[in-house]
Amino acid sequence: MSGVRADDAPKPRHRRGFVVFKWLIYALLAMDVVLYALYGRLTELIDTAAWLVLLLLFEWETGGWRLPARWLPVLHGVRLLAAVAVVVAVVGYALERVWLDFANETVWLGVIALLELEVRLPASAVRLHRVRRFMAAGLYLALIGFLLTWTVMGFGEQDPHAAWLDSWDALLWLTAFVVIELNVFGFDARRVAQQRTAA
Repeated sequence: MSGVRADDAPKPRHRRGFVVFKWLIYALLAMDVVLYALYGRLTELIDTAAWLVLLLLFEWETGGWRLPARWLPVLHGVRLLAAVAVVVAVVGYALERVWLDFANETVWLGVIALLELEVRLPASAVRLHRVRRFMAAGLYLALIGFLLTWTVMGFGEQDPHAAWLDSWDALLWLTAFVVIELNVFGFDARRVAQQRTAA
């Protein structure tokens, strides 16, 4: 995920409440990695840890952060390792025949591909942006379906802990990527800028 470059012009600053909420979600996802290390399968641990790294890199790209150019090769190397880990997790789910996790992972890869497309499309490509958002809405609906499935499984299985952990994980990731979408569109920052202009 290369997306926005470090030397791009800085975006308007987000409101403090949005920033606090965003980093609270990221902190909860870091705790999620610990939970999978304690109670999950190895494939789930690799999957969650790799996605957390990719999420933080996406935050850097879409959140208006500025870093020296010398850090770019390091970040690209970390991204490559995390992407390889995600592929390993996808293959692991298939080999373990955990088809719900496999389907969930596949949909998330589609979400990432569409986010990549969003940050690369020129602003003038209005129709393509609309198509991308329509497709993203469909993928997010599928992810909500996986969340609800794990929630129902948590009520029905003899050992519901794994299903509840997956439900919690799915909820956190959905929230985190809503935050990333807001970063991409500069939603909260635009509101701040409009309020300042009106004042």
